[in-house]
Amino acid sequence: MTAPRERYDALLFDLDGTLFRGGTALPGAPEALAEAAGLGCRIGYLTNNGSRNAGQVVEHLRALGFAADESEVVTSGQAAARLLADRLKPGDAVLVVGSKALAGEVTSVGLTIADRAEQAGAVVQGHSPDTGWRDLAEACLAIRAGAVWVATNVDATLPDERGELPGNGSMVAALVTATESEPLVAGKPEAALFDEAVRRAGAQRPLMVGDRLETDIAGANAVRMPSLLVLTGVSDAAALLAAPEAHRPTYLGADLTALRTDLDRLRPTARPPWRASRAGDELRLELDPDAGPGLAEAADPIDALRTLCAAHWAEGGGRPARLTAAGPTSVAALHTLGLTADR
Repeated sequence: MTAPRERYDALLFDLDGTLFRGGTALPGAPEALAEAAGLGCRIGYLTNNGSRNAGQVVEHLRALGFAADESEVVTSGQAAARLLADRLKPGDAVLVVGSKALAGEVTSVGLTIADRAEQAGAVVQGHSPDTGWRDLAEACLAIRAGAVWVATNVDATLPDERGELPGNGSMVAALVTATESEPLVAGKPEAALFDEAVRRAGAQRPLMVGDRLETDIAGANAVRMPSLLVLTGVSDAAALLAAPEAHRPTYLGADLTALRTDLDRLRPTARPPWRASRAGDELRLELDPDAGPGLAEAADPIDALRTLCAAHWAEGGGRPARLTAAGPTSVAALHTLGLTADR
């Protein structure tokens, strides 16, 4: 058996929805990372949340039980500051819509902070729960006047213990509407965070681990990096089934226990005793009728999802799947996955 923590020399982790939700570590996550590090696997932390600097990210991770170091953290705020520095002159002023930590990243690359639109050669926008209408209005004026506009990320939502909350992308969307412009994007799925994390880790065989198809997985695919999707955050089974090819992970796991699971088991392929077959536009899930009672009772719903993905994607995928189920075990598996059979 070869598990991800044994095959890959660096594991690059998304944070929210992968390692924790809000202020709570996901069950078993600190232990899974400690075990991987104990086997010599290098760890990297990639976050699209630009509201915290690397030191604050490490403080949060350590409080939740993760043995993190600042050198392992790459934030979208850092990447955004680099994009600005590449396009502006030292000392140029930037209007910051976001946190004090994001402003700190801007000044760390030799730029200054603008208080008003008229002073700004650029706007940088990152998540902050304190962003209000006046902040967006000032940014709107600057962007309409020709300021460079950089967004740390365009994640529509961010996961919290209570559910999905508006993310930076939702606030960016308001300015897209108001300015009829589009920002440069610093975070995932763009390559900057991935390239920097690989460089810091000195990795030859990195693996991206995340919970969001359109950022974590799509970004990894874009830089030709293998990826593991965990179903602990934003993207669910229905989204995975409907994913376009560019958003499909190399491996699929329920959670970070996948790091100690055989790689062949994690691939989205047909997994006995599950079978998936097509009848017109229907995708039918059933147990192999020759499977014995013990094998049927132990059938894993995540294996059922891997089997469904393989069958649906083989027909092109990229659209919602109309599912049917044969028998109560198949119905129960779909229910566990948050999927519903048509009949």
